[in-house]
Amino acid sequence: MAITSVNNYTDQAFEQLFKTHYKALHAYAHLILKDLDMAEEVVQQLFLKFWEKRELLQVGTSMKAYLYKCVYNDSLNFLKHEKVKLKYHDYTLHTADHLSDSASAKIELGELEIKLREALNELPEQCRTIFQLSRFEELKYREIAEKLNISIKTVENQMGKALRLLRVKLSDFLLLALLGMMYYQDYLN
Repeated sequence: MAITSVNNYTDQAFEQLFKTHYKALHAYAHLILKDLDMAEEVVQQLFLKFWEKRELLQVGTSMKAYLYKCVYNDSLNFLKHEKVKLKYHDYTLHTADHLSDSASAKIELGELEIKLREALNELPEQCRTIFQLSRFEELKYREIAEKLNISIKTVENQMGKALRLLRVKLSDFLLLALLGMMYYQDYLN
């Protein structure tokens, strides 16, 4: 089989090649891509590359077979590229949603900390001290009682009082936070 050199293609020869094969190549690309505009883009790019690189091309088959093979390969490459773009698009949407969700969660957590600090400051002093020793320093009721020289029963009563008061003070905010967390869990699943 003879290798055809296309470096001697004149403007007229190239135009004739284009006119002879464009419609059929476009139809072939459309079969592969299922999109007329993409098919047109692929075939036009093929002829553009062909013209720009004509001096370097060595065609080892018939010109028609060469063009069809190029359209086939270019169409598959185009589909792969579109698939990569779609994956990247999906990834960026997911990442943006995740960042947005984590940012809103941080804001909600910050708001909860502020509300908790405000509610704690409104507790009676002994009640607040016992609550902080229990929840923040993780001391057991017996350890708190020993540290403050009070009975374990007093610690239990003061903790109950602190939890009731905090529940009332934070009820509206906790309900919204709980609903937000439930929505976020549903979103993740």
